[in-house]
Amino acid sequence: MVYKRALLKLSGEALMGDQPYGIDPAIVHSISQDVAKVVENGTELAIVVGGGNIFRGLKGSAAGMDRATADYVGMLATVMNAITLQDGLERAGVPTRVQSAIEMQQVAEPYIRRRAIRHLEKGRVVVFGGGCGNPFFTTDTTAALRAAEINANVVFKATKVDGVYDRDPKRFKDAVRYETLTYQQVLNDELAVMDSTAIALCKDNNIPIVVFDLFEPGNIGKAVAGVPIGSRISN
Repeated sequence: MVYKRALLKLSGEALMGDQPYGIDPAIVHSISQDVAKVVENGTELAIVVGGGNIFRGLKGSAAGMDRATADYVGMLATVMNAITLQDGLERAGVPTRVQSAIEMQQVAEPYIRRRAIRHLEKGRVVVFGGGCGNPFFTTDTTAALRAAEINANVVFKATKVDGVYDRDPKRFKDAVRYETLTYQQVLNDELAVMDSTAIALCKDNNIPIVVFDLFEPGNIGKAVAGVPIGSRISN
């Protein structure tokens, strides 16, 4: 494995599969099988999961909710996804711990940096739920923050597309995929990869970002092994 310790960012929408809402058990199973192989090969893996398949704070705010309140509801949605992912991983034989930035001791550990690192050292997958515990920050920013905190070598952004394009490939057939990018290029061109705070955090801490297609079986393992898939963002 090229990367000893990695952080995988999963969007909530990815867990929906082809459904309009909620969680597709087949997607959870597929992700769990890929993660099991990665962990078996010795990589320490942490996961940050979003909540857009259940509730998205920005949409709630646009509909008239107080922004902070809407973001807290979105954080709770990420914990639901984290627990579901934990169940799928443990069914695949992967010891898993959920840590939440919002304390809810009956279902998850509180986020404690040193405890998270110790879990990783023991071969457990740590799923971070509850965002970063504060409104106005996305789970992309949480991924960059947690990656820096646990000294991850890379952030994997697993999405519905196979990399970063100069424009929306679903709308424009001539959209061009980038194989490599710099952090500054992403910021300057306002490319829709992760929000600017997340990109800046990774830039400041020199953590590369690899964006790839989650739905291609085995892609998580390929990314961890350093196979050039998707798009890579670095200095």
